[in-house]
Amino acid sequence: MHWVTPLQPFLVSVGVVGVAEIGDKTQLLALLLAARFRRPWPIILAIVLATLANHLAAGLAGTYAGRLVTGPWLALALGISFLAAALWALFPDRIGEDGPDAAVRLPARGVFMASAISFFVAELGDKTQIATIALAAKYQALLPVVAGTTCGMLLANVPVVIFGRALADRLPLAAIRLAAAAVFALLGVLELAPLIFR
Repeated sequence: MHWVTPLQPFLVSVGVVGVAEIGDKTQLLALLLAARFRRPWPIILAIVLATLANHLAAGLAGTYAGRLVTGPWLALALGISFLAAALWALFPDRIGEDGPDAAVRLPARGVFMASAISFFVAELGDKTQIATIALAAKYQALLPVVAGTTCGMLLANVPVVIFGRALADRLPLAAIRLAAAAVFALLGVLELAPLIFR
């Protein structure tokens, strides 16, 4: 593995997760929570803490896996993971059938707990969690990757919590899904190309 600065894994992680999160089920959950509770700051704090906990665990798993599996096997696993995430990004996520229109009033502590638990569970096995594992395995830079993936999640979710449905309705979700798929596919090809063309 070649030497990288801490800025490179951070910036790649921000970009990959920030783009992948748009239209993802956790972003839809953020919209639902904002519409239901109408308390943006406890929701944002919950997203920060749930994402940090989730992505720290994913980053630790990825860092460990990257040390366990090395060389061409790691490149193969990463390439396949990124290509799978590219396919996954092409399909829109959905969450519950009940619409986000009915506001529910809870105290800030209740909003925070409901949001943190919901967001943490929704992120389990999500493509952004898989991307965090893969990026941590690739870069072996736990803190820059986790900081980057968390910032990417916040860049995608905080505006939705604050501005709600008006912002979500204006985003070209199909084009964003294609862009996310293209980013993941490019990462997959870059990992696999040295194996194919050596």
